[in-house]
Amino acid sequence: MKKMVLVGLVLLIALSPVFAKGGAQGQSANSGKITLLMRNMDEQFLKDYANSVTRLARDKGIDINVQDARSDGATQLTQLQTALDQGYKYFVIIPCVSELSEQMNQLIQAKGGAAAYSNIQPTVAALKVGKNFFYASSPEFVGGRYQGQIIADYFDKYPAKAPGKTLNMILILGQLGHPAQVNREAGLLAELKTRGYTVTVVARDTANWTPDQSQQKMDAWIAAYRGKFNVVAAQNDGMALGAVESLIQNGLTKGDASDGTILTVPVLGIDATGEALNSMKENKLYATVLQDAAGQSAAAFDVIYQMATGAYKPGNAAGGTPAATTPIDEAPANDAAIIGQCYLVPFVPVDKASDYYKANAK
Repeated sequence: MKKMVLVGLVLLIALSPVFAKGGAQGQSANSGKITLLMRNMDEQFLKDYANSVTRLARDKGIDINVQDARSDGATQLTQLQTALDQGYKYFVIIPCVSELSEQMNQLIQAKGGAAAYSNIQPTVAALKVGKNFFYASSPEFVGGRYQGQIIADYFDKYPAKAPGKTLNMILILGQLGHPAQVNREAGLLAELKTRGYTVTVVARDTANWTPDQSQQKMDAWIAAYRGKFNVVAAQNDGMALGAVESLIQNGLTKGDASDGTILTVPVLGIDATGEALNSMKENKLYATVLQDAAGQSAAAFDVIYQMATGAYKPGNAAGGTPAATTPIDEAPANDAAIIGQCYLVPFVPVDKASDYYKANAK
């Protein structure tokens, strides 16, 4: 009997929404409620983001309802509608796809609520649903440019590794069509062109942000192109670390790490996760680019907290990030009509000489 009760309790917990409760009475701001809608929490950046929002909510004494859509857009829409039906009006959202954002905002607008988006951009049309919708993230094109900058700096320092400034690159992509996939690739190639490098992409395919798929792809590419590439660029750290493991397992290492890596070619990622910094410390991963989960989540949470408490005024800073004032080339922050609803958290290049690496590598 006790065993049956225990099983029932486990099932009840598993099927219930996830709540992170804060404050003595667990009261939300302005008697409102805040929900965090996550496209998934499998990737390290997304885990870090969710953990940060949860901590911020607890610090403010707010109950936050955390929902994981497991990368399914229909599930995320259902989670949103359920939260609205339960009285939640204020949302921090990492959407499954940009195209969902307008529909989501229309549902939220009908309830008089507000939402802030990170990581995957809302559309321009979504932000135009109302002045109570926000974008708190980092321009992906700039992240790609920083990755290209680090690569160019490396080969400028070791020109014999890229004769004639020619790069034979393996490019490991995130989910195809994802805004980060498109813009990071464009920024990377644009920066290398600006720096005078000719890039031949030896192999290019998606590993869907995951280290396992990346390692499998890299194993196949090494078998086909061993000795024919001199750099590996991955669009997040998880995939970069999968590539690192493949290179090690396939014997593409050297005893001399004076160029910053024991691998025969430099591997670079994006995100600057703790695992990436550890790999850099071990002279495996060469470098990365900080996508600031803490900064993005602080901006998104704070602007929604301001909305929930009635403290928001146009132009307010959020989480230490100022509201943008000048449009950039990347949507949705390219539209002057909604630029004040955008909070642009900067990317930061991270190599071993960077302040971020020195402060955070353990």
